Amino acid sequence: MIIERSKEEILAIYNTPLLELISKAVEVHGQYHKTGEVQVSSLLSIKTGGCPEDCSYCPQAARYHTEVKVHKLMGVEEVSACADNAKKGGASRMCLGAAWREVRDNKDFDKVLDMVKTINSKGLEVCATLGMVTEDQARRLAEAGLYAYNHNIDTSEENYNNVISTRTFDDRLNTIKNVRKAGLTVCSGGIIGMGESAEDRIGMLYTLSLLRPQPESVPINALVAVEGTPLADQPPVPIWDMVRMIATARIVLPKTSVRLSAGRLQMSMEGQALCFLAGANSIFAGDKLLTTPNPKYNEDMEMFKLLGLTPKKAFAEKPEEILQSIYVNTSTT
Repeated sequence: MIIERSKEEILAIYNTPLLELISKAVEVHGQYHKTGEVQVSSLLSIKTGGCPEDCSYCPQAARYHTEVKVHKLMGVEEVSACADNAKKGGASRMCLGAAWREVRDNKDFDKVLDMVKTINSKGLEVCATLGMVTEDQARRLAEAGLYAYNHNIDTSEENYNNVISTRTFDDRLNTIKNVRKAGLTVCSGGIIGMGESAEDRIGMLYTLSLLRPQPESVPINALVAVEGTPLADQPPVPIWDMVRMIATARIVLPKTSVRLSAGRLQMSMEGQALCFLAGANSIFAGDKLLTTPNPKYNEDMEMFKLLGLTPKKAFAEKPEEILQSIYVNTSTT
């Protein structure tokens, strides 16, 4: 059975002396994952900018004056070509992001469904992050072949209103519930470096740990501060904070894929190696994460070779198998 930890217990894990924390995370990682195997995902912005939300970290919000240019929804053929390039670069998962508040039942959504079908036919897992979805919309995505749906909770429930006011914390959780009802795997995490406290970071992990099943994928993002957004002046996240957060996530969410996400361009290879050691077993590759810079495929493949990492193959686990096994052997001491 899954161990339910209190916030106090998770905070104690987070505050463990760093080398001891990493050692424990290595032990847990070895129990539930193949050491040295890391999934490579590609993240593509299929509709950029003009979002009505006010997420303080996001350069795609229409109300902020950033250098992001608004682009309408891409065509299916263009997305197909991007998927081919991602696969050639070593990616086994393609993530599609649209700057929408919510999905609407219109021609644009029909086009996204065609994108999912096309990418799925290439042997790539397909993930989408399109904003809020209803249960019926999530079901249609699943029928099109979607493997996972990303909907981050971003931060703790207590800190949420300091970051976003146009969507509630419960809205986020309801979307995750709708995704689950459709039989999709869940990708949900958050961002550190937004001025939050250690307790807020733990609050985010606590909420994710209570989901049943726990998310199959949890991205840990370091804020990429963008000029024109309210968080533009936030200092860079120390690498030790990322390592500590990833190690804690690995221990609290033992079977979850912990994704080393935004902010990698500011990390040294040594820093990233520590993150992999601490339990990160997925990255986003390609020169952009939606609208922010990211290491290129060839740079990541060189890092993989140096560190002895192996890219994970697509569909290594089937969604239905994950859902059946998620409750089994998930306890840690």
